[in-house]
Amino acid sequence: MAPLLLKNCSNLHSRRKETCLEIPDPSADVIALSPKTLMATNRFVCEICNKGFQRDQNLQLHRRGHNLPWKLKQRASGEIRKRVYICPEPSCVHHNPARALGDLTGIKKHFYRKHGEKKWKCDKCSKKYAVQSDWKAHFKTCGTKEYKCDCGTIFSR
Repeated sequence: MAPLLLKNCSNLHSRRKETCLEIPDPSADVIALSPKTLMATNRFVCEICNKGFQRDQNLQLHRRGHNLPWKLKQRASGEIRKRVYICPEPSCVHHNPARALGDLTGIKKHFYRKHGEKKWKCDKCSKKYAVQSDWKAHFKTCGTKEYKCDCGTIFSR
């Protein structure tokens, strides 16, 4: 199945979140990674010092320091193929190639935020986060904004 790519549309729509779909782009590769692959850290490990890397090319460059054979992969042609990443969760809207995300970092953060375990908890309001940077950003401002209702009740969110 050829992927459908999203396009920002200047046409007016009756519903605000409606998105136009372009004609399927046969040159785009639809990439479906497993949850294990999306959540993996340091998949490439040096056999000498056990240091881990997220990318094979980073491991290859590291191997030079141990005077081991190394080789960087070269692209076969000068053309760079477009890739779109679908979410491995079948019930997710981003599982559909028409709603695929355009980069690996985006699909990883999406998967952590929407389908991952929420490990970080705010001590002030008990809200939980799956991505540590989201938790840190929240923690900086949690409880600093107060709103007062007409009835006199004060609340922070």
